[in-house]
Amino acid sequence: MRTLIHGGRVIDPSERIDSSLDILIENGKVAAVGPELTGADERVDASGKIVCPGFVDCHVHEDPVADGHLYADADRAVFACMLRMGVTTVVAGNCGVNVCDPADYLDTMDRDGAFVNVAMLAGHGYFRTLAGASDDYGPASDAQTETMTAAIRRALDRGCAGLSYGIRYTPGLDGRELRGTMAALQGTGKPAACHLRDDAAAVFGALAEFLDAARELRVPAQVSHIGSMAGFGQMERFLALTDACRAGGADVLCDCYPYSAFSTGLGSATYDDGWLDRYGCDYDVLELCEGPYKGRRCTETIFRDQRAAFPSCRTVCHVMRPDEVEKALTHPAVMLASDATLHLGQGHPRAAGTFPRLLAEYVRTGKLSLYAAIEKMTTLPARRFHLTGKGTLRVGADGDLVVFDPARVRDTATFSDPIRPPEGIDLVLIGGQRAAENGRILNAALGRAVRVK
Repeated sequence: MRTLIHGGRVIDPSERIDSSLDILIENGKVAAVGPELTGADERVDASGKIVCPGFVDCHVHEDPVADGHLYADADRAVFACMLRMGVTTVVAGNCGVNVCDPADYLDTMDRDGAFVNVAMLAGHGYFRTLAGASDDYGPASDAQTETMTAAIRRALDRGCAGLSYGIRYTPGLDGRELRGTMAALQGTGKPAACHLRDDAAAVFGALAEFLDAARELRVPAQVSHIGSMAGFGQMERFLALTDACRAGGADVLCDCYPYSAFSTGLGSATYDDGWLDRYGCDYDVLELCEGPYKGRRCTETIFRDQRAAFPSCRTVCHVMRPDEVEKALTHPAVMLASDATLHLGQGHPRAAGTFPRLLAEYVRTGKLSLYAAIEKMTTLPARRFHLTGKGTLRVGADGDLVVFDPARVRDTATFSDPIRPPEGIDLVLIGGQRAAENGRILNAALGRAVRVK
């Protein structure tokens, strides 16, 4: 099957391309890029549209597995939301969390396929629990640290793309455990991604804790969702510190989503005593996404009642400063990532709106060039996690691409309807085949496991 994408403006930062060109895809790969190509079985008219590599989301929380199969609800699955907004490849297993053994998850992908291609990180928190360190607030023993490190190495050997930490959620982790487990990455070139221990005024010590370990071990460091870490008045200094680290030879990059509210479980350590003082807020900044108070802002009574009765309840916390998020997303070393997580379709609209929102709210308003935005959505994350064949349209690359209307693209997902599909994402191809068109999923099983050696 030979498919020709004709007449569009092709933007591919990986190859420094920004021209009106045709793209020919054959047998799932980019076969040719050039003007006025011919010889196709199918011709797609992309006149007036942007054609670029399929978007790569490097910070996603994967859909669950039940009875040996991936959750595949075409309306409510995280991966389905990804596909509808033009994402063709995700890096899942973030914040130290895996729904099962991450390498086994890749095996399940091979058998069943999925809405999108999936690379996995080995989640430190997952392997910590398996090693018997079940108290998140307590330290792991030397033996437990050795056990989890060996298991992480096996996951990396089986194709996991790196290691993730959620130090906020495992506050018992100390420097010995951090360095012991991070040592599994030495010599692999694979990054450690981290949800830092603390945010707001305490973010600088938390950043130093992670980066000091990464620099000592010469491991690439990926700082996760920095808007929710330093988006309270600390962003300028935070970015300056990461710039200084790079100037000193460290490999440090960050990611961020374009919203001024974060999302996590009501029972998480984020809401331990002191959170109101940390953010300088009251309970009404907290919105519940599930249960009897869905869509309601909290009072102290609701917060205490629901945290005890329903600790897994998804929440949205409206506390970040929009100008701080903007500083992050316009910085050249910050890539776009959604931090998408849903429970039966409930959660934060970032799962369905992140990528079109950047195009609508940053590109059309002049905060970012279209080229820079596409680089943040394709080339930067694909290179960061060594996703060969992704994030590029060079000849021989995988035939994953998106066609969108730059004048019309926008997110429509809201906090009350977080999975509403975007507008203006005209066509999404995975492996050269039509996966989604105009917000409608055409093929739910084109995605494959992405293993990184």
